[in-house]
Amino acid sequence: MAAVALALVGPGAHPASAASGCPGHQVRAVGFATGQLRVYRSGQYVCAVTLAKKPGARRQMSVELQARGARPVADKGRFTRLAGPVKVRASHRCVRAVGAVSGRKGDSGWFLC
Repeated sequence: MAAVALALVGPGAHPASAASGCPGHQVRAVGFATGQLRVYRSGQYVCAVTLAKKPGARRQMSVELQARGARPVADKGRFTRLAGPVKVRASHRCVRAVGAVSGRKGDSGWFLC
């Protein structure tokens, strides 16, 4: 199954980041009751998505990403599987991400400081 996923994504790509829409390598994952918040880093940029634990029906979902000292960037709405991706430039700055699915939240806290 992993070989099939790699074949579909292409050579050199990381299947998890390809499925999320965020480039780079995963630096944080925060699970919560209804989903998972995933944060990726690529060079000077950080990207985040929220994934529903049980994809299917449309429900309220959001992802918010903030570099310390900057305004947060968010994607909010009614989605079936994924909120985001959202991306910020965060060279040498702490970042914080918050994801929510159906009113339940996951918060990364400040990290990459």
